[in-house]
Amino acid sequence: MFFHGFNAYMQVAWPADELMPLSCKGRYRGREISRGDIDDALGNFSLTLIDSLDMLAVLGQVDLFEDSVLKVVETVSFDTDVTVSVFETNIRIVGGLISGHVLAQLFRDKYPDTTQLSWYTGQLLDMALDVANRLLPAFNSTTGLPYPRVNLRTGIKGMESQQLTCTACAGSIILEFAALSRLSGEPVYEKVASRAMDYLWSARHRQSNLVGNVLNVNTGDWVRRESGIGAGIDSYYEYVAKAYVLLGEDKYLDRWNTHYTAIMKYLTTGPLLPDVHMHRPTTSSKHFTDALSAFWPGLQVLMGDIGPAIKQHEVLYQIIQKHHFLPEAITADYQVYWGQHFLRPEFLESTYFLYKATKDPHYLQVGKKVLRALQTYARVPCGYAAVKDVRTMKHEDRMDSFVLTETFKYLYLLFSTDEELLLNMDNFVFTTEAHLFPVSLARMSNSTNENETKEGNSFLNFGFGNLISQQQEEWSEECPSTRFLFPGGEDDPAAGAASLRRPLSNLVQDSSTSSRESLAARFQRTLLAAEFSSANPQHLAKVKDMGINIISLPDGRTQLLHTSSSAKTKDLGEEGVLFMQEMIEIARQAQLHQGGGGGSSSVDSPPKQVRFRSGGGAEVVLQAGPAQFGPNLGSAVGGSSSNDDIPAITGQIVMANDIKACSTSQQNGESMKGKLVLVERGDCMFIEKARVIQSRGAIGGIVMDTKEGSAAASSPLFAMSGDGTQDVTIPMVFLFHREAEQLIAAMAEDHQLQVTLEEKPSALESDSLLENDEYEEDDSGDMVKSPVHNILTENQMPGENEPAANEDTSDYISVKTDDLTGDIVSESVRTVRNKDGSIKTFKTIHRMTKEELDAMSTTNSKSIYTEHKEETTPEEGETITVEELGYDVNNEFITTEDDITGMDVEYTWISP
Repeated sequence: MFFHGFNAYMQVAWPADELMPLSCKGRYRGREISRGDIDDALGNFSLTLIDSLDMLAVLGQVDLFEDSVLKVVETVSFDTDVTVSVFETNIRIVGGLISGHVLAQLFRDKYPDTTQLSWYTGQLLDMALDVANRLLPAFNSTTGLPYPRVNLRTGIKGMESQQLTCTACAGSIILEFAALSRLSGEPVYEKVASRAMDYLWSARHRQSNLVGNVLNVNTGDWVRRESGIGAGIDSYYEYVAKAYVLLGEDKYLDRWNTHYTAIMKYLTTGPLLPDVHMHRPTTSSKHFTDALSAFWPGLQVLMGDIGPAIKQHEVLYQIIQKHHFLPEAITADYQVYWGQHFLRPEFLESTYFLYKATKDPHYLQVGKKVLRALQTYARVPCGYAAVKDVRTMKHEDRMDSFVLTETFKYLYLLFSTDEELLLNMDNFVFTTEAHLFPVSLARMSNSTNENETKEGNSFLNFGFGNLISQQQEEWSEECPSTRFLFPGGEDDPAAGAASLRRPLSNLVQDSSTSSRESLAARFQRTLLAAEFSSANPQHLAKVKDMGINIISLPDGRTQLLHTSSSAKTKDLGEEGVLFMQEMIEIARQAQLHQGGGGGSSSVDSPPKQVRFRSGGGAEVVLQAGPAQFGPNLGSAVGGSSSNDDIPAITGQIVMANDIKACSTSQQNGESMKGKLVLVERGDCMFIEKARVIQSRGAIGGIVMDTKEGSAAASSPLFAMSGDGTQDVTIPMVFLFHREAEQLIAAMAEDHQLQVTLEEKPSALESDSLLENDEYEEDDSGDMVKSPVHNILTENQMPGENEPAANEDTSDYISVKTDDLTGDIVSESVRTVRNKDGSIKTFKTIHRMTKEELDAMSTTNSKSIYTEHKEETTPEEGETITVEELGYDVNNEFITTEDDITGMDVEYTWISP
């Protein structure tokens, strides 16, 4: 398996950073469409080859290892003008070079009578020092925490505004930098990494002893306070523990014990250890767990707590049995939240360490399950391709370097015996990238003489024999110790492990019987919501067959209405239900998903504005809608909040050649570079347009509405939704048609027009903001959406906006109490005159019963029924009525007719 991927990389991709397994070519930074933050791991420095060096050594391929080391030494240079992730470059490049250096010396000393690696004199260590020196400027912050990105040639010049970093990003450097100091004799690397670790420790919440997810490297303020063991935090805890093992410093053991006690106290409300708020640790902060947390059982095993590790691993395995792979994120009830699987290694890492600790053959069967899934669903002619969605098993043109160096390494080690391995794995510490660092580093200081470490140093001769003292060997057997974990099973740890798994045997199956998956199992899907495009006639025909009608609303949004009785067949009607639920989930994911580094606009993003000066010198300000992807914009007028990712941005405005900007084939690339780009709505998702112009060097974008006559003054605030992937790093705003016309007219007068995109100052916000999208914030920082709050704020107070008797308008909003039932009834009417003179009236009625109001204070509140009526009154006086399903107060979508007593209801989705 490894050689299928490695050979494909070397034959069709090297010296590129990664293999594109579907295209059978290499991925070079800057040559492919930018994927945003993901590409920060790339630097055009043969990433996959460097990352894979120690895997070749583990396999015992000494000749191929030597050949690969020679290729790296002779062809790779880091003197390039490219901006990279400090975190990724450290764990993959610096770690890979250090591990390669250590193993090259081992092989050279193992075979002194041959010519193998006799030429090697520390070249990989020199390269690691070169990279580390280029990363050092990132540590020039007030706190000592590293900036998230650095230019390999110019340092942090021009990137000082990128001050937000994740905890794992800043706290996963100590192993590589300390190893570098102890191997080279240069103390500066361990010093800066240790300072960063010390600051993160001091920044923990002193009552909960938990850390948050994202903080500012200069102020030290926490920006995201959710605390967990997954993305953004994971490898910080890992490096706290392993720093003690590798470096022998007691402070890291003390910190690990403190953090671990807090985690096991506050995060164990569910088997998958869901996130909590660091400052209110009894309150959950999100309802899903990401796949990166699958490393945790392995770390628990290493630190001696096997029981909880067995239990969490068992639940993860049940999820894999259900989906073949571990999805990128799983909800609290074990449903797929994000369906991607990037062939990640974390679950196999935990499987390997559990097998090492228990020798339970169950874990070999687990490994076989994963192996078969990889061979069946991920193997392609050119390597292994990531899975775009575990529910469809469609591929993605992506094979990250960690697939070869981590996933296949842990899989290989799982099935290998100690006698089959050339290296004694007990003498190494695995970094978070599974690179091998010698435990003997604990016996060295960071002032070791450089010459002693490069040539003829006996302290590295540990890889082919066991130099651990008898006392150390006894300790290694005690932690983790299985003899005290399983009562009555000290002679058979495997039986003890099985006894812990047994009560959990059907946990996922019993918890995950959802109506959606029951529906999906009944028929072959004709169209997934993730694939749907309103510009595709075939897609329109398919959704019509499902009983779904598409309606364009006056404010430019799209409404999908589903009625099972209108479907072509019963199966298609049921697929329509599934399709509608997927659409809602996609919208929910786009709003809730927030990524580190690249930034993301939250669901309550404030209005933006477009500002420029007309030909006569007058300042023109146009209200604009925000995007729920990309960085937040600050304000040049009222200042920017601390949560803004970037300040207001100003640049020359140009129009895209292909105005829809849905592909790169017809784009005016050079003329976009360094400029703001105007594009038109339609044909593809907003975020796709952003990716296209971003790949052409644009610094920002404006999407203009295509609905003639639409205007900010008469329309609710429009926020452009994303797709849940945070790879856009430029700001985007939305202009309605009338505002766009003003901008285009100004562009016609001034071909060098300078435009500013910024947040609209709060004092200037208009009443067109949709208030039912507001949130109230409690003192915990949680965003809570209340249906009662929505009714009262959306429709104001009872009678406040009812028209006077002599007022010539039919538009009004009111909230009244039904004297007979005690229900609260909210009613709004909006009238639109069409070009042909006909009048279209939109009437919306919200009804909340007295019982539902009383139940609002409980978590088991009943569903709220929302009736939506659309009345069309042209000359014929025709009236159309549409009924819409609502949500309960927990924002759970109602999926069955029984939820609203026997009514024949329609499933409705409205685009954000």
